[in-house]
Amino acid sequence: MSDGWRNDRIGSALRGENPTVLRRLDAGFAVIGDVQFLPGYTVLLADDPAVRRLSDLPRHRRRDFLADMDRLGEAVERACRRLDPAFRRVNLEILGNTDDFLHAHVWPRYEWEPADLVRLPVWLYPRGTWSDERHRLGPRHDALRTAIGEELDRHRRQVEGQ
Repeated sequence: MSDGWRNDRIGSALRGENPTVLRRLDAGFAVIGDVQFLPGYTVLLADDPAVRRLSDLPRHRRRDFLADMDRLGEAVERACRRLDPAFRRVNLEILGNTDDFLHAHVWPRYEWEPADLVRLPVWLYPRGTWSDERHRLGPRHDALRTAIGEELDRHRRQVEGQ
């Protein structure tokens, strides 16, 4: 599969062509991040590419999107805690300064992060970190992808079982 999906992340997810999709959620897609310098970095993509900001959604769809963000954050937290005892917490962010479509970032944070960065926003990591080939999403992240997907499935089963 070519990398063309990167130019249309939501459309490619809707067509089943985005290889980063972990699960379809109620208001969007849980996808694993292209870079994994903080293993478990994921993004929630809204399922409508025309939606630019949270306030573009009707109130009930806003609630669905925010509930999906919470669900993805919890799944990342559970999976990362299980896989790395140095897991600290999850940071959730809706920014929209670069990509002009509604999405939310889910950033796991770890005790092993550099002391000068561990308590700062992830966006303050050096620019080179973001493009370093060592952190590029690849097959070595399959166990992490599986763990996050299993946590999303577990949550879905719990909700449906109630």
